[in-house]
Amino acid sequence: MGGCASKPPRPNPYSPPDLPDEQPKQQHHHHSSTAGKSSPFYSLSPVRSFLSNNNKSPARPSTDGSFTPKHAPFPPPSPAKHIMAVLMRRRSRKTDEDDEVAGLDKRFGLSKRFRDYYAVGDEVGRGHFGYTVSAMCKSGEHAGQKVAVKVIPKVKMTTAIAVEDVRREVRILRELSGHGNLVHFYDAFEDHDHVYIVMEFCEGGELLDLILSRGGKFTEDESKNVTVQMLNVIAFCHLQGVVHRDLKPENFLLKTKDDDSLLKAIDFGLSDFVKPDEKLNDIVGSAYYVAPEVLLRSYDTEADVWSVGVISYILLCGSRPFWARTESGIFRAVLKTVPSFNETAWLSLPPLAKDFVKGLLHKDPRKRLTAAQALCHPWIRDHHKVEVPIDVRVLRSLKAYMLSSPLRKAALRALSKALITDDVFYLKKQFTHLEKSDRVTLESIKTALMKHATDAMKESRIIDYLNWMTAVELDFGDFCAGAVNVHQLEAIDQWEQHARSAYNIFENDGNRPIVIEELASELGLGPSVPLHVVVSEWIRHSDGKLSFLGFVKLLHGVSTRKHRKLRQLISSEE
Repeated sequence: MGGCASKPPRPNPYSPPDLPDEQPKQQHHHHSSTAGKSSPFYSLSPVRSFLSNNNKSPARPSTDGSFTPKHAPFPPPSPAKHIMAVLMRRRSRKTDEDDEVAGLDKRFGLSKRFRDYYAVGDEVGRGHFGYTVSAMCKSGEHAGQKVAVKVIPKVKMTTAIAVEDVRREVRILRELSGHGNLVHFYDAFEDHDHVYIVMEFCEGGELLDLILSRGGKFTEDESKNVTVQMLNVIAFCHLQGVVHRDLKPENFLLKTKDDDSLLKAIDFGLSDFVKPDEKLNDIVGSAYYVAPEVLLRSYDTEADVWSVGVISYILLCGSRPFWARTESGIFRAVLKTVPSFNETAWLSLPPLAKDFVKGLLHKDPRKRLTAAQALCHPWIRDHHKVEVPIDVRVLRSLKAYMLSSPLRKAALRALSKALITDDVFYLKKQFTHLEKSDRVTLESIKTALMKHATDAMKESRIIDYLNWMTAVELDFGDFCAGAVNVHQLEAIDQWEQHARSAYNIFENDGNRPIVIEELASELGLGPSVPLHVVVSEWIRHSDGKLSFLGFVKLLHGVSTRKHRKLRQLISSEE
């Protein structure tokens, strides 16, 4: 890890960092700058625009950020100063290997017979660290087939980190296979001077070109069709333990020029592996589409969902949800501004469309929909191409549930009984994926995961994540209690009503006087701690039973940070 990777997450994950003012620069990269593992190398899209011979930038937005094509190109934002400073330090820092450039190992172990198999055609795109050409396959099962070849000059790989970035991109493309909305990887080659990544040729061009050609105007059904495909492919990636980290309209290609063309996700140059309970902290991505938690250096797969939310917002109304004239202004908007849904375009759309996009653009990633949950949203789930995959976040929720106290499990079971139809729809889909003989067990989960596994899942070690689970057997009721997401429910307008209904169920199902030692165990407090500090908040004085406030606190569980704050409070009173 480099740059930002060594920095711990901010103490308050939802307070914005100080961002300096900066004017847009004339020089810019094809990708927004990054820090951390992937920053030295910017991979360009395998196929640039086929609607124009120009290497054009995103259209100049109007003063409100709408996608109205103008005569002059509008360059994508360069990094804000605080990100650029980390990037430049990262580029200039030399490891022992880098001190002797001749000693930097740029061998990838790839075949050196690229010219034997492919006849190179015209250049179709160029980025800061490489370019893309068309080519024709000379022999084999793909003989006569046109392909796209991403060419990466080794001279651009000036650090060991840059070399590792290329290794990881090839590895992810090779291992992450089998989904219709992923660009198809054929092979990778190298010679003394270059690395060649061979992929399918998509003649329909970038999604960005389609957005620009329509002035940002898509019908509701067209928006659904695009969004479903984006969510399907990132849900697949997340299940394999891969987070893309640079989703934007330029990184989705149309397979053909037809109106109903299949969408293909491309450019995994900034992607990485991540387990369900891990966090990444290197700043990567593109300014307009970067999630707030990425800027705060503590994120996982939900950062991709945010990017899809931004794209969906653009498809539905033709404007960006976060807009400013400077890069630092864009980042501030991402961190602080609530997207507006008051434009004329939104007035003609059903309320469910707005609710859907809001669910993707929650600034708190704990409250944000996952890709699988978004595919269960009532606005989109009846679309003819919707398939709900396994949600990797369910594994994380089940782990927290299985490690909870009996008291918290009882509270979560009560909450699950108060769920509305839409929530149950999603849980039924997940239960159907993971159960065998109406029970979810360790073996049934492993079987379900292996059914959809690629080699990428082996590398991200998702199966190993299940080591915490031993003798588990959950019927649908217990599964719902384990998989329900309290933070997401808190985000809905009816949360208070939900919580009250759940508390009433909890009362009727046997809310009993709470044993002080039991509460101490739940809070992780030792026997020497004076419990009077917390008893008044958790327990009713009249009968010693759990209060409504205590019930809600119990639903969340007690995190390590809460333990620390509680101990500090107790220490201050002693």
